[in-house]
Amino acid sequence: MLLLHAAVTWGLVGLIWTIQLVHYPLFDRVPERGFRSFHESHSRRITWIVGPLMATELATGILLAARPGAWALPPASVGLGLALIVVVWASTAFLQVPLHAKLGERFSVASHRALVGTNWLRTVAWSARGGIVAWMLASAGAAGADGP
Repeated sequence: MLLLHAAVTWGLVGLIWTIQLVHYPLFDRVPERGFRSFHESHSRRITWIVGPLMATELATGILLAARPGAWALPPASVGLGLALIVVVWASTAFLQVPLHAKLGERFSVASHRALVGTNWLRTVAWSARGGIVAWMLASAGAAGADGP
């Protein structure tokens, strides 16, 4: 369970940095007349990647939090990790999705800047999660090394 959780989290860490530093900044390079079609395609395609990963991260995060002792994990790391998942989901629902909806209607410099700016919250939260998951793996490994 922990390995699946770690793999999904680190997949999302790589994805969010790619989106933050490469993909979102390039939105303003798409010609205005083609932007709506581009954005619709982006939204549809990225959902096939990020949707299952986020759902798996949430599900495995909840399972780990339900019984941290079963995985030999420090409860604080599991709780903080789950709290950061909530931050990511809330940011996605209340900031990025509405901004994508505005951009889906028509490109606007203000909406684009807001999307890039607010997405730093998810980038930082997922990066912190990556560190926490690494700590979880190290903790579980150390506990296993001390076992029978």
